[in-house]
Amino acid sequence: MDMGREWLTRGLLLRLGVLLTAVCVCVHVFLETSWRGAPVPLGRPTQSSGNRGQQSRTQPEAEEQDTNSKKSISSDRTLKKDTRARKRDEDREDPFRPHRKTPRWHIDLKPWAGESHSLEEEAKRFLDYITTPQVSCASLEGTPGAWAACLDPKYSLTHRIQGQHCRVYSFGLGVDDRSLERSLARAGCEVHCFDPSLKQPHLQQEEMWLHRLSVDWRDPNPAIVAKRQYANTKKLATILNDFGHREVDVLKADMESAEWKILENLVLEGVLESVGQLLLELHLHWAGFEVGGDDASVVRYWFSLLKELEHADFRLFHVNSDPAKPHVFLHKNVLNASSAYTLSWVNTGWKPPGTPD
Repeated sequence: MDMGREWLTRGLLLRLGVLLTAVCVCVHVFLETSWRGAPVPLGRPTQSSGNRGQQSRTQPEAEEQDTNSKKSISSDRTLKKDTRARKRDEDREDPFRPHRKTPRWHIDLKPWAGESHSLEEEAKRFLDYITTPQVSCASLEGTPGAWAACLDPKYSLTHRIQGQHCRVYSFGLGVDDRSLERSLARAGCEVHCFDPSLKQPHLQQEEMWLHRLSVDWRDPNPAIVAKRQYANTKKLATILNDFGHREVDVLKADMESAEWKILENLVLEGVLESVGQLLLELHLHWAGFEVGGDDASVVRYWFSLLKELEHADFRLFHVNSDPAKPHVFLHKNVLNASSAYTLSWVNTGWKPPGTPD
């Protein structure tokens, strides 16, 4: 009887011990879970203690990277500002760079010569303008009565020749009279004659360079250039760029009625800034290539183009009309005007690098 009670007591104690152990385990698990899920105080890192050292190391690195990024952005902005400022300074210091300005899209037409918008009114204003020199030149160089450049010391050409910086461009088709070009070449100018009818692309002859090329008011179609391997005509800005030239002291052109659109291109693209003297033959027997409108409108357009030269500081110093040419003005006899005039302008505001004040 006593033995049975003893086994019963031992069994109860064993069960009680197991129960207490289970309770302790449950309490421990509950506390552990509650501690891990407790809310983290504000301003404390969320990583466990094992990652706290890594956090303390990466935080300054992140701040340093952010600082460097801000410095880089600031540096880029400063660089861009400096670049823009430097470009503005260069433009002010060197105003003769070709195609520097944004191209214009059209010529600003001048007001009509009279209320009636008649051909006679426009022709009188135009002819008076092209036959009246605006400045005098004490020393002319060239063929008497025809093509002439100005060697007056008050303009830049003489100084450029003395400094061996003179450059001449001459455009024409099968031109026989190159006496002015030869004279300037002997004086020390670098002379380039452009004629698309030449058989060779480039040829040096009589101290001058001859090129199978001519000036136009537009560049050729790229497909045509690729097919022919070369282009016979290009814009003056493109030719300057291809030859690596920044200025031309004398630009002579006899373009057989293409002169109006070529002159328009020089005005619209700001290329006139790169020219010291402009010698041009005007053909008045018809409107010219791609020039439209009635006769009065055509002459108004011609006059407006020449006034653009005046706006660019060009002044007329020499005028010549060939008496052998017919007196035809837009297919008519108007004021006994000749069909062709050779005009010479000097850029009075032109001061290329190396020119003394």
